[in-house]
Amino acid sequence: MNIAIILSGCGNRDGSELQETLSLFLAIDRRGWQYQCFAPQGQYSVVSHLDGSEPDEQRDLLTESARIARGEIKPLEQFRPDAFDALALPGGMGAARNLSTFAFDGPAMTVRPDVEKAILDMYRLHKPILAMCIAPMVLAKVLGNEGVALTLGMENAASKVAAQLGADVQHRGVTEVCVDSRHRVYTTPAYMVGTCISEIFAGAENMIAALEQDCR
Repeated sequence: MNIAIILSGCGNRDGSELQETLSLFLAIDRRGWQYQCFAPQGQYSVVSHLDGSEPDEQRDLLTESARIARGEIKPLEQFRPDAFDALALPGGMGAARNLSTFAFDGPAMTVRPDVEKAILDMYRLHKPILAMCIAPMVLAKVLGNEGVALTLGMENAASKVAAQLGADVQHRGVTEVCVDSRHRVYTTPAYMVGTCISEIFAGAENMIAALEQDCR
């Protein structure tokens, strides 16, 4: 199994959530599977991880995402769906700020065209798509009109917007997984409801285990 992973920066406030991303890496690696990280290119606004302030600073998505991937990352424009068995999006506010505009626009959100294309390309090939934490909001926007089932944890503001976008929103606990076998979409709440890294890893492990089971 070879899984493409789309990152959105570095750090939970304005990029990919590190503990979720590393839990996903580990759950994949423990099975002897492969993964390749991708990220869009372009500038994004920074949020301080100390106090939540937004300094007058810009950073590049690909450059920052490379920190998590230890430099083993490619520009999203190089993603080719026929080279991968599945696509995964870890959480972190980068999914809501950089991959999409959910953090700013709510129900009127848009998704970056290159991210939307990657998702739709995999979906049309009927290949699995996985997402954690807030990242299922991206799937709700792109695939909501298909009635895709997904979870954002328990009822919250994001889950209500996802339902408005047409998604079949399911409530799940931190280590649980929402499996939409028809659309081949797998989601887990992670830090939408979690409180510690052991819970986050358990959720990532269960999500990858569900994928493994369905691919047998």
